[in-house]
Amino acid sequence: MIRFAAVFLGAGLGGVARYAVNLAMARAYSGTFPLATFLVNVAGCFLAGVAITWLTERTPTASDNWKLLLVVGVLGGFTTFSTFGYETYRAIREGYAATAILNAGASVVLGLAAVWLGCVIVRR
Repeated sequence: MIRFAAVFLGAGLGGVARYAVNLAMARAYSGTFPLATFLVNVAGCFLAGVAITWLTERTPTASDNWKLLLVVGVLGGFTTFSTFGYETYRAIREGYAATAILNAGASVVLGLAAVWLGCVIVRR
């Protein structure tokens, strides 16, 4: 039961953090590129690299509950592939094909680079 509670708590925290980023970006940016989702997903990839590497290589005796709380819960609630998919589809539907291609390509490339960077930083 504690594992479910860890995921539940983490997902709530991650979801609130994502909502806060969305609100801040809505005030600061009004373009067609889905910047809030893009930033959340790249940041989430970086944090996944940091958290997973830290928990498995730096503190290998860390409780599985910490992994569930931080990785499955917080980062799962913070990032979202479904919103990325919908916003990319919407850009295509509304005639912004270049925005859709940029979002898809940059999200994948920078997401992978962010995971790599997070792993590298923790390993130093």
